[in-house]
Amino acid sequence: MEQVEVNKPLIRMVNISKVYKMGDVEVNALKDINISIAKKEFVSIIGPSGSGKSTLMNMIGCLDVPTSGEYYLDGNEIASLDEDRLAEIRNFTIGFIFQGFNLLPKLTAVENVELPLVYQGMDKNKRHEKAIEALEKVGLQDRMHHRPSQLSGGQQQRVAIARALAGTPTLILADEPTGNLDSKSGKEVMKMLHGLHEQGQTIVLITHDNNIALEAKHIIRVHDGQIIENREVDPHPSTFPLPEHR
Repeated sequence: MEQVEVNKPLIRMVNISKVYKMGDVEVNALKDINISIAKKEFVSIIGPSGSGKSTLMNMIGCLDVPTSGEYYLDGNEIASLDEDRLAEIRNFTIGFIFQGFNLLPKLTAVENVELPLVYQGMDKNKRHEKAIEALEKVGLQDRMHHRPSQLSGGQQQRVAIARALAGTPTLILADEPTGNLDSKSGKEVMKMLHGLHEQGQTIVLITHDNNIALEAKHIIRVHDGQIIENREVDPHPSTFPLPEHR
């Protein structure tokens, strides 16, 4: 009988490489990447523009597949899967938070949060209930019927966090989540991410900002498509509790 691996990592990459062809030129975006991320970790992936961090994020998020190497996400070997199965994993396993919020302007906050649940095939009443619960977690239950244009940048990002949470994903993948926010709103968003981590959520944060990266306990630094640093650190500042909203 096959033995079940105990405490297997949520994310495991083995010798991952990604090559893009641009005419006759080959660009090595990633070279022999080896990563292991456990469940309930808070990890930052940091690098300057062109370092390969965005390509690495796309790999982790199942938005792209490697040219070579092996990638296991929650026990699934990703490179061998077809697009339908990859879409299913993105819908059920990963909650995405983007720098540009990616909210649909004609939908209200609660309707935006419901979207991934629509793709999951969830019953209308159930998904509405879960969307409201997610908005309550980020303190926006009193803004649920507002459209994005009626919300501040910080509020829009909180809607995006609620949308990522609504489907109860295994992994939260946050791409520069404070990049379009002022300092105060950025701090509020980071407090929420810390609070979610304290509640047991796995978070992978992509950033170019060293101060943001240092808030995670596990830092992966990328340069020229290679990992130049992969270590645990003492997070700074210390983690924040998720505010209670009554």
